[in-house]
Amino acid sequence: MGMKDQFQDKAEEMKQQAKKKMGENQDEASERSSQQREPGRQDRERGERDRDQKGTDRMQQEAQDRFDQDYDV
Repeated sequence: MGMKDQFQDKAEEMKQQAKKKMGENQDEASERSSQQREPGRQDRERGERDRDQKGTDRMQQEAQDRFDQDYDV
């Protein structure tokens, strides 16, 4: 068996391992997505997003107020 054959065999073996690993990862992802999420988690995440948005809105308003005040004649 030549070196070329050895490299081809090794490459084929690595491809098979990668395919097997990808299949396992997809199975795990499917399991996680099918399981029910932690109760109340969505509500907490939504509340955090709302709080972040309110903070962003307030900072934008303050910046606009400062701009208006600086350029007010």
